[in-house]
Amino acid sequence: MSEQDVFYNTILEEMDSGKLVLPTLPEVALQVREVVDDPEATAKQLADIITTDAALSARLLKVANSPLYRGRVSIDSVQMAVSRLGLSMVRNLVTSLVMEQMFQATNNRLDKRLRALWEQSTKVAAASQVMAGKLSGIRTDEAMLAGLIHAIGVLPILMKADEDGDLIRDSKKLDQLIDNIYPRLGAAILQKWEFPDNLVAVAREHTNLNRNSGDNGPDLVDVVQVALLQSYNGTDKAIDPLTLNEVISFKQVGADTGFSVEELDEDSEEYREALALFNMA
Repeated sequence: MSEQDVFYNTILEEMDSGKLVLPTLPEVALQVREVVDDPEATAKQLADIITTDAALSARLLKVANSPLYRGRVSIDSVQMAVSRLGLSMVRNLVTSLVMEQMFQATNNRLDKRLRALWEQSTKVAAASQVMAGKLSGIRTDEAMLAGLIHAIGVLPILMKADEDGDLIRDSKKLDQLIDNIYPRLGAAILQKWEFPDNLVAVAREHTNLNRNSGDNGPDLVDVVQVALLQSYNGTDKAIDPLTLNEVISFKQVGADTGFSVEELDEDSEEYREALALFNMA
């Protein structure tokens, strides 16, 4: 068994035993999910839960009144927001809006990496949301959440590395470790959180450049994979054009392998608006 497999198994064991305590979804997000899963749930029931968190309520109202979701009439109550957007969309939006809390560093050694991870995740989320708006059968709110959680498996690796002072300081070794095992860990975490299978698949499969969703595509994995790969343009993680041309997800979503998210045709403003959802005070 390789050193990386040992590290992976150790994290899984410590997660299961509670020795490695992962950040958890905030209670309000769990309550929202529970209500939405009830077929008898009402907009008022969901609004009553959300309004127990003043900051979340304010952010949800800002989102509901943002250019991406705004209707003809301004929304001035959480219940109106839930009624207009729908229970399922509000569930995904709430989960997305509270996700940032899990990327907060407890010390300076982790701060830089967690900030970079959150920034990258929000860019992928915004690009995924914009792309989903061009495709039939993929909801923009679900694509946004998928983009946010695609690299959730990096969190336990950083937490475990922080316990090992040598590993957190060895950037090259840590980066190799992250690249090789974070998708598997991400899938394990989302399964533990009882996320739906299509979101678990995003965490597990978005790095598989040979993946083919076939006649079932495009799907969420295709969207997030394209969003992630295009975000690498101009960086040291950029994939060479010949390899990109063989990545089927680009064909599935109808995207040019050379496009950058800031050049999404006339929708560059839409991307900026989507990204702004994560920068609301």
